[in-house]
This record gives sequence, structure tokens and C-alpha cells, in this order.
Amino acid sequence: MRTALTLLFLLALGAMPGALLPQRSLNAQKVDEYIAERGWWGRFLDDLQFFDVYASAWFSAVYVLLFVSLVGCLLPRTWEYFKQMRAKPVLTPRNLARMPHHAAADTDVGPQAVVAHAERRLKGWRLVAAEEPDGARTVSAERGYLRETGNLVFHFSLLGLLVAFALGKMFGYEGQVIVQSNGGQFCNSGVYNYDSFRPGLRVDGTELSQFCVRVDDFDATFLHNGQAEDFLADIRYQSGADLETGTWRPYPLKVNSPLRTAGDRVYLLGHGYTPLFTVTFPNGQTRTGATQWRPVNQVTLASEGATKFDPPDVPDAEQRRKSQLAITGLLAPTAAFRGELLDSAFPAANDPAVAIDVYRGDLGTDSGRGQSIFSIDRKMVEDGKLAKVARQNLKQGEQLTLDDGTVIRFDGVRDWVSLQVSHDPTQVWVLVFSVLVILGLAVSLSVKRRRIWVRATPREDGRTVVEVGGLARTDQAGYGEEFTSLSRDLLAYKEES
Repeated sequence: MRTALTLLFLLALGAMPGALLPQRSLNAQKVDEYIAERGWWGRFLDDLQFFDVYASAWFSAVYVLLFVSLVGCLLPRTWEYFKQMRAKPVLTPRNLARMPHHAAADTDVGPQAVVAHAERRLKGWRLVAAEEPDGARTVSAERGYLRETGNLVFHFSLLGLLVAFALGKMFGYEGQVIVQSNGGQFCNSGVYNYDSFRPGLRVDGTELSQFCVRVDDFDATFLHNGQAEDFLADIRYQSGADLETGTWRPYPLKVNSPLRTAGDRVYLLGHGYTPLFTVTFPNGQTRTGATQWRPVNQVTLASEGATKFDPPDVPDAEQRRKSQLAITGLLAPTAAFRGELLDSAFPAANDPAVAIDVYRGDLGTDSGRGQSIFSIDRKMVEDGKLAKVARQNLKQGEQLTLDDGTVIRFDGVRDWVSLQVSHDPTQVWVLVFSVLVILGLAVSLSVKRRRIWVRATPREDGRTVVEVGGLARTDQAGYGEEFTSLSRDLLAYKEES
């Protein structure tokens, strides 16, 4: 057990880099930035797998050794406990006066009657009665075998909990996705449908649970100080046979009240706003942009982002790239102006406004490189391929006109919701083992092993000497009171008789 505790400490110590350092499974880009900023030290940590802690060879080795140690500890203890359960209580010692607890008295009742009363009084204890060569009769009783049962249940449940966690990390997955609240849909059909996805070690994304979610509406209520009071997303979902019949089932999705379907859980994490822009190009054609912006202030939900447009009816690819538009800036759900500076006074969309910068040129979206939907490629600006052509504050319904006649109108905002899908095939077992761990620990701490012996020895004058001895096999405050009560009852019976 000492080895198991040492390995458990090493496991906790080994998990610390996973909490303090960026992990490649969560944010590979941040790991690359960390390594680039720290040079050889970052590369050294990478060689030691400190950015993939939970999949590293050394962490797995400690984990496996902990399993081996626990199994090696529990199997002999289980066998020993099995033998103890089959064994009879220890016979009465020759000198009961040496026991930590001892009491004696004389009685006129014969030894056989004394032993019969002791057996009745100790009902529920494991008993064995015996007769000694000098005519004395004895009773040996023991209680508290459930202590070791609880101890074994605790450790086996802890072992099962570790196995369940390991299997959950291997075969589970977790992903986040943003869905528009005006009927936007999400289907759990592949990893590319997620904005971020963390697969288990044995998950390749080809066999995800099949279900779809549609967000029909979203409502948020806030206290007067801007603190969120309640989030409610009216969603519909399909799973199982519903996918074939096209049936949508309603569900009121709330924070901490996930949708459970197809073995997965769908959580409502939060929400934000999508600014709606309508761009009228010089040729009269219009484009509407509705790209979510991310909150930069969690209290007022002031948000930043970038809404990007391709010009219509430009057949030449080079000319089309040079005419792309991007609207970036700040969105305030409830506008509060300080001169020309825009800020948000409240998280609800009471009076939305935007402070925008308009860029025109090559956005770099055709370069083949990944690009954040929340920002533009600053390198394109530095290279002169993308230039700022306008800056203005717009309230809902207001518009601005660019130098080439392009008109940009701010039409208001729309809610989006952030959903998290979690799949853990071992969650029921984790719950079961967690409950058993608590129950086993409670039993092992509350139940104590103790023994009591009674000897009734006949004397030549016809009286009987009754001795009672007690021993607590484990430290327990209060056993003295229990022994005193038992011995008083046994001795009093003899004296009264």
C-alpha cells in the first residue's frame, strides 16, 4: 500500500505540467507559440512530452504501475480476508486480567447458565463456546468484520474508478460549437462540424454518435447590475429513428441542464451576438453578412470580430481577391458613447451599435492557410495588400458609403449560443464507483473490529467466578463504554440470579 500511495503522489505530481503548461490536444497553436518564445527550453520540454502529458509514456507508465501496485496489494488482502471470514474467533486467553478491558464478579448461577446468557446477550456477534478441562465454560465473540469489507470495497472501487477514467479518456470526446439562434443547426456527424474538438486516444472522429440539434430561439435575462440570471435556448433535436423520419423533438436547454441523447450530453455554455451587415456593391448587388463576434468583456458582452465579404460577379480571380471587404471593430449590445469612443453599458441588446473599421483588398482567404473568423490577417495589412478605407460608428439602421460607392448598413444583432458536446461511455461506471468509494470509506471508518471473552469458572464452594475481557483490534474511542455496558449487563445478570 505504501508503494501505491507513492505512485498516486507521483501521478498527481505528473499531472501538474498538464495544468500549468499548454497542451497540444487542447490548443496546438498555443503550444507552438510557447515553444517558439522559449527556444531550447521549449524544445526540451517538448522532447519530454510535457505538452502531451496525459498521452506521454512516463505518465502512462506511472498509471500502469499504480494499477499493478493496487492489484498486487488487494489480491493478498482479499485472500486473507476470505480466510478470516471462514475462521472461528480466537479462543479465550488463559489470563483475561491482562486484557485492556477486564471485569470480574462472583455469582450463584452455574457456568452453563452464564454462558447461555452471554450467547443471548452477544447475539449478532460471531461466537464460539468451549469447555475447558477444569470445568470452566467460555464464550469467544468477535465483531466488526465489515470494516475490512468496507476497506476492500473502497480500494477496489478506487481501482475501478481509475480504470473508468482511463477508458473514458480513450473512448470519449468533447467538442464546442457556436450555433446561430435563428434556426441554426448542428449535426454530430464529423469533427469538422466543431469549432474545437478534443478526441480520446482511440477516437478518430469517424464513429461519432449520430444526432442533430437546431436552435430555434434564445432568451437571456440579466440582473440590474448586468449579471446573467438565466439562459434558455429553445432547441429541437433528432437522434436514432428520428433521423430517418425527420422528427424534431423540443427541449428547453439551460445551463447545468444538458440534453442527453444518443449517449452524449449537450451543454449550453454561453452566448454572444452576431452583427448583421448588408453590403450594397456599386453594381447594385447586395450581400448580407452574419458572422459571430466573440465577447471581450464577459460582463457587458462587448464583442470583437470580423465579417468578410467577396465581391459579386467578378470573374477575374486576381481582381476579386483585390476587392474583398472585411468589417472589423467593436460591437456594443447597449451602446454607451464617450465622445466618439464606443463602449457597452449592459449585456442585453437594448441599443446595439458598432464601431467599425472597413478594410478592402486581399484578405488572404484564398491562400490555403487557416484563418480565424474573428480577425483579419495582419500580415496582409503589413504587406500593403489589405488597406483600411473607412472608420465609423453605426447604430442600428445606420449606414456608411465607401469611396467607390459601396454602402454598408448595420441591421442589428442576432444571438448565437455556444454548445458543448461531451461523450463519455464510462460516466455511469464513474458514478457507481464514486458512490462505492464513499460508502466503502464510510464503513471502514465507522466500523471497528473488537473482541470480547467470557469465562465462567466453578469454585469448590458452589459459586461461579465470571470474568469478562475485551480488546479493540483497532483504535476506537468509545469501545470502553461499549465494554462497560456489556460487562455490567453480563455480571449483573449473574448477581441477580
